[in-house]
Amino acid sequence: MSEPSTAYDPGFKPRPRFTELPQWVGPSTRLVHGARRPDYNAGAVVPPIYQTANYHFPAEFSESADRGGVYLYSRLANPTVEGPTELLRQLEGGDAARLFASGMGAFSALLLSLLRSGDEVVALDVLYGGTLELLKDTFPRYGVSVRFVGEKEAREPETLLTEKTRLAWVESPTNPLLTVHDIGRWARAADTVGTLLVVDNTFATPINQSPLALGADLVVHSATKYLAGHSDLVAGAIVGPENLLSRIDSKGDIGSTLDPFAAFLLARSLKTLALRVARHNENGRRVAEALAAHPLVRRVYYPGRASADEEAIAARQMRGRGGMLTFTLDGGAERAEKLLHRLRFVHSAASLGGVESLASVPSLTSHRHLSPAERAKRGIEDGLVRLSLGIEDPEDLVRDLTEALDALR
Repeated sequence: MSEPSTAYDPGFKPRPRFTELPQWVGPSTRLVHGARRPDYNAGAVVPPIYQTANYHFPAEFSESADRGGVYLYSRLANPTVEGPTELLRQLEGGDAARLFASGMGAFSALLLSLLRSGDEVVALDVLYGGTLELLKDTFPRYGVSVRFVGEKEAREPETLLTEKTRLAWVESPTNPLLTVHDIGRWARAADTVGTLLVVDNTFATPINQSPLALGADLVVHSATKYLAGHSDLVAGAIVGPENLLSRIDSKGDIGSTLDPFAAFLLARSLKTLALRVARHNENGRRVAEALAAHPLVRRVYYPGRASADEEAIAARQMRGRGGMLTFTLDGGAERAEKLLHRLRFVHSAASLGGVESLASVPSLTSHRHLSPAERAKRGIEDGLVRLSLGIEDPEDLVRDLTEALDALR
């Protein structure tokens, strides 16, 4: 009589599918219920953390691996990471999505996967400092030419893009000047010459803006910011059509894979995204109005404030203006820092998008790698202060900022 085998044999079990929600479901409901998988996770209301690097091979390994239906290694796929990935896919309206270990990891994976030597990139010259540095210093070393365009040029993208332009990179609103660009117009210009349009939607979030619906090819996020929303994780995201996403580090070769615990925290945070963004929108509007009326504030940058034309674009493509704004003080970075140290409810910190309000001086943080001349060319003054308004009571934020400004007189 033979001994019973003690070997573990999971057999072939296809990776579970997510329950499809009706099209009429709103964003808050979708964020709470959009990543359900029936008869999975042992019935747990909150999906568990699959904190594992690898998985048992099924008995019929070659067949199941060819069918792409099993988990093999967490650099390639992990059940915990798939939940928030699916939520972002639904929220941005894409066919597919990928999560990465950071926003810069996502951006680098996209550019490395889609560009080759000899290609041209057209990008705004006012972007997040890390993106600027990547495009300005890194990719030209590999034969990719990058042409930066100013705010005035960017208003007519059809005059900028040619058949040589492989990819265009746009933020709207921009970091740190909150300029709103016409995504639909950029998309039409890109389609005419076969250029891929990438839109960084970090500041707006998919609650306030839908670049894919406006014609963009790919949407990117530093998910560290509003998507995570609690200043406790680092992540990045790309959303778009499957034919493009399948080409972006599909085998995990670049290795910028999101950790399961960070993915668990991101899934937790996404459930309240719509609620948080509603308060961010309100706080941004109230603080922008208060700062614009203060005598020590020379200028307020806020989506749509620059001109009537920009207001028309913002009203057309944004559902809310967000919680980001910047303003300029006379006296340069030194006076701006003095203001930050007088604030009670606004932390002096480099990041953004959290439930707590944050402030920074871009010339000393996100754009410090640019020379003074380069910053001046882009309109990033030394006395520019960037605010990320959290979810505090708007009256408290207005009072805090007003009293801190008054103390500088």
